[in-house]
Amino acid sequence: MKIKKGDNVIVLTGKSRGLKGKVARAMPASDRVVVEGANIAKRRQRPRKQGEKGQVLERAMPLSVSNVALFCSHCDKGVRVGYKVTSGSKVRICRACKREI
Repeated sequence: MKIKKGDNVIVLTGKSRGLKGKVARAMPASDRVVVEGANIAKRRQRPRKQGEKGQVLERAMPLSVSNVALFCSHCDKGVRVGYKVTSGSKVRICRACKREI
């Protein structure tokens, strides 16, 4: 999976299309990512202690990694990722402008 935690991505499809955000969690086993502020769903939480009230929480739900693209600040758009080996270290590059991400 080419997208990691902390990357800036843009959502390509779905109800959050066009939204830019940071990857909060990457799940490579299921090819999914959680993007902050994208794909928000309401989840009910039951009261845990005596006298406490239940509440409705808004949570960012996982998206398929195929529905997001890495956002390149140089190109100012979502781009595909390539790799380049420089002096023994492997770095990710933008396929459009060939700059390091």
